[in-house]
Amino acid sequence: MSAKEDAKGRRPGKGKAKWIRILLGVGYWVQGFRCFPWMAVNFFLKDSVKVDSSTLQILQNSVNLPMVGKPIYGVVSDAVYISGQHRVPYIAIGAFLQAMSWLTIVILSQSNISIVTLSLYLLLSNLGASVAEVANDAIVAEMGKSENSQSASSGELQSFVWMASSVGGVLGNLLGGAAIDRFSPQSMFIFFGLLLVLQFLITISVPERSLNLPKSPSNVGIRKQLSELSAALQKPEIAYSIAWFAASYAIIPALTGTMFFYQTQYLKIDAAVLGISKVFGQVVTLLWGIIYNRSLKSVQPRKLIETIQATMAVFMISDVLFVKGIYRQMGVPDSIYIVVFCGVLEVLFFFKILPFSILIAQLCPRGCEGSLMAFVMSAVALAFIVSGYLGVALASYLGVTGNDFSGLPLSLLIQAVCTFLPLFSSSWIPDQKSKTRTE
Repeated sequence: MSAKEDAKGRRPGKGKAKWIRILLGVGYWVQGFRCFPWMAVNFFLKDSVKVDSSTLQILQNSVNLPMVGKPIYGVVSDAVYISGQHRVPYIAIGAFLQAMSWLTIVILSQSNISIVTLSLYLLLSNLGASVAEVANDAIVAEMGKSENSQSASSGELQSFVWMASSVGGVLGNLLGGAAIDRFSPQSMFIFFGLLLVLQFLITISVPERSLNLPKSPSNVGIRKQLSELSAALQKPEIAYSIAWFAASYAIIPALTGTMFFYQTQYLKIDAAVLGISKVFGQVVTLLWGIIYNRSLKSVQPRKLIETIQATMAVFMISDVLFVKGIYRQMGVPDSIYIVVFCGVLEVLFFFKILPFSILIAQLCPRGCEGSLMAFVMSAVALAFIVSGYLGVALASYLGVTGNDFSGLPLSLLIQAVCTFLPLFSSSWIPDQKSKTRTE
């Protein structure tokens, strides 16, 4: 390659795009494929470790605690360089931590692994996933701001990583549902662990300089960035919006562990059906993105978020009828309901994030969009954890266990009522989407 070609940025630009797509394509695909081992975790805990539904749900939510620290990981990766690089090393570290965690679980599970030990390694895995996700998201954001990025204005890179993650999620759920009946959970852990080793090797083979990321000095950062984030959070329209959004999740007692036991223990639903249900949800998520971009961008965010919140409650009331056997009496097979309605309800929780993130971007002062969105997603992660703990408390109070589901209909009804409650305070969300961006 000649110096002249380099100056014009032709071949280097093509090489840069190639390396970015390899790095991010693998990273986001693996991120989506994480549902594969986690499906095995649920069955491993239920069948091998013999936990009850409450313990399963407590563990599911507790191991997500590292997700709450995403803003910290973002600030660290912005300011702390490793061998002159501040994105690629963090992706490699994240992949390494995950691979080590899953492969260690395989080794320890051969000798009757304890719940505490398993939880610690799942926490470590989620820490690695969080660090890698933050670094990947930072690269996408930086390339979107780069004047030299050919896809910056068209959103081509964002579409590429969205599709990579979605394909990973679809394959993970399809293969996970099929593999559960044919292979042991440990075999699935090994397979995913080896994929992470491959991601680690690919990542360390990509020098960060080949990505041509926008330069940012490492000595300008943490204090100034935290100050800007603090100033943004002191603005009432931002603070109230985030508080309402997080509370709208936290106030709902999640019953995911209980429903998993109800579907697999009581209804004897095949694992493949659960996998197809999640795939259906992934497809609905993609359709939601298309429909929003084409038809709903002009709708006021508050009205759209309220509609989604109400729809969630309606689906939960539908679950009450399902558990009572009403749909079965109408001739609707349990498997069909689980694939369609349960698949949609699972992803409905995330539909609000798209319009809300766009609203926050409009309200956010310039210069702290990334840190503010990281804070929002951390608040949502914490809200989901609180929701999970409330669900365990509710199930315990009503006597719902892995063998006794007599109190499940009432639990679901209370869940639906709690989902309606945030609608009475939705005025905390600004109703003007066209509101001028805060400078």
